[in-house]
Amino acid sequence: MNIGLLLICIVGGILGILSTAFLVLSLPITIIWKFYRRIVKGIPLTK
Repeated sequence: MNIGLLLICIVGGILGILSTAFLVLSLPITIIWKFYRRIVKGIPLTK
């Protein structure tokens, strides 16, 4: 296998894993943060 193609595959795989991990972590954290602000400060969920 060509070394350039192998590097592109590795970099693409790493970027895909990182973007998926970011989405998996950020969505629940955002939802929890919104509920925390709603309970503690009385800020509406839609703001």
